[in-house]
Amino acid sequence: MAFTASTKVTGDITLFAKWKIQIEMIWIPTGTFQMGSPTSEPGRNSDETQHSVTITNGFHIGKYQVTQDQYMAVMGTNPSFFRDNPAYGEVQGKRPVEKVTWYEAVEFCNKLSEMEGFATAYSITGRDPASGYPVTSATVMIDWNASGYRLPTEAQWEYACRAGTTTAYNTGNTISDNTGWYINNSESMTHEVGKKPANAWGLCDMHGNVWDWCWDWQNDNYNNSFQTRINSGATGDQDPAGASSGTVRVLRGGAWNASIPYMRSAFRGIRNPGSGENSIGFRIVRP
Repeated sequence: MAFTASTKVTGDITLFAKWKIQIEMIWIPTGTFQMGSPTSEPGRNSDETQHSVTITNGFHIGKYQVTQDQYMAVMGTNPSFFRDNPAYGEVQGKRPVEKVTWYEAVEFCNKLSEMEGFATAYSITGRDPASGYPVTSATVMIDWNASGYRLPTEAQWEYACRAGTTTAYNTGNTISDNTGWYINNSESMTHEVGKKPANAWGLCDMHGNVWDWCWDWQNDNYNNSFQTRINSGATGDQDPAGASSGTVRVLRGGAWNASIPYMRSAFRGIRNPGSGENSIGFRIVRP
């Protein structure tokens, strides 16, 4: 099924709850979309080459970014910079966790999978430090057939963010106060998840609040000859999973301190996976 700007799909909501952890997930259907941005889009970068991508397997994705309460319940620690003084009327524990390295995000996925009885997606070796936090390096391999939680690929992320739209933001061609928390309206801090309207598929904070870590190594032009894929039998632009190696991982979605161009659906941020910043968090997916 190919989605157009007018397509409206409401995902089925599944609730996974155990050990006082509640991760609300929304089902995203299969489909084909235009990943990247047209050359006419204001603020466009050269690494956003527009191309057709097909998602052949539906998946669950977090309705919200992982919160501080959820992260603490799984990991036993809260690395966040914004640990007090939330905006008026907001709940501190429901602010997104941040200052999470990419390695810590995949570790969270494995630990939550174990708690919920799912097969872990990641094999993590060479963890540095061997115990404790922050985790600044490790060797991570993924089993795409595992039933457990994982980070979204950037193709999955953009597909879910757009929710059938083809505009610069899932709210239209220009940013508004309802698009998300960014430098013009955040008051220089994160906010409780879900305070801005959801997109057409029911996902919140896909634009702003904190960046979302993705699985992918960064590749400048989505070059297929260097890409891995979720499904070993996939061809062309089906289920891309990023470059086979690299030095930086992809971030998506913008953040509380991001300016307008960085909030676009197609914008591709990058960071060293050992970097933890007060504008970087994550959301999770599972089959």
